Amino acid sequence: MKKLSVVAAVIIHNGKYLCALKGEHKYPYLSHKYEFPGGKIEPNETAEQALIREIHEELNLTIDVKSFLLTVEHSYPDFQIELVTYLCEATSIDELVIHEHLGIKWSHTEELEQLDWAAADLPIVQYLLNNKI
Repeated sequence: MKKLSVVAAVIIHNGKYLCALKGEHKYPYLSHKYEFPGGKIEPNETAEQALIREIHEELNLTIDVKSFLLTVEHSYPDFQIELVTYLCEATSIDELVIHEHLGIKWSHTEELEQLDWAAADLPIVQYLLNNKI
């Protein structure tokens, strides 16, 4: 089974978290699910550099990577994913443009459970609920 290693940004701004809604996906179980944005690490790139680049490409957003949060390993029916997650802060949301998602929501911690998350992102949501960052 294919294994993907990716990084994800838990982006906070004014006490709310950025939740990104995926569009249609080749695997239906990932279509129209919320996720914490991010992507793959390119050769010669650190995890933090990858996050900064990916978030800029996907959302035209500038972030500061603050700290490592957790690593999630999840097996979907068609692949496995290792999701290394960092707490990030949006430096400005004035220029935010959605390039790769259907939409975004800025949600308070207690609102996170109301969203339909991709399965690999659920442990991150639980971490945020339990740790009140």
